[in-house]
Amino acid sequence: MTDTPVTTPAWTEGAPTDPTADIMWRRSNDSSTLTTPRAFIRVFVEPGGLEAAAGFYEELQGVERDMWFTFREFGIALAAVGGFLLIEGEPATVERFRSTTGTLLVPELAPYLDRLAAAGAEITEAPRRVPTGSGFTARHADGTVVEYVEHRPTADGR
Repeated sequence: MTDTPVTTPAWTEGAPTDPTADIMWRRSNDSSTLTTPRAFIRVFVEPGGLEAAAGFYEELQGVERDMWFTFREFGIALAAVGGFLLIEGEPATVERFRSTTGTLLVPELAPYLDRLAAAGAEITEAPRRVPTGSGFTARHADGTVVEYVEHRPTADGR
């Protein structure tokens, strides 16, 4: 734990947590330079609770969030704080995401598709565009369900 208090980044001041708003902020918008995957534990947050939850996980880990975005198609808002991916939405909305154990941010998807196929995994959601780049979901041979995501800059550079 750090002795330096973690403060809410200025970009969040007064920002809406409405999952239908168009929010996209990432400290790094391109995962192609990752040398190792980044794993996220999923935490589900009630509507209106994203800011408080992000503050808790920032304080807990002594780090600031480094991603905050909405996934309008599904009516959710997300924030990444250290090893946690906070997912805010109505209970019925987030239900479809609860069966996924975690998210793995990777440099690129193709090698993982090949490795998973060789290991007998089932691709449960084919590669698709997501607000942060592209992703797919796989059920590993042991039954673990993982979302694999690669981040790329948006058309406007976010």
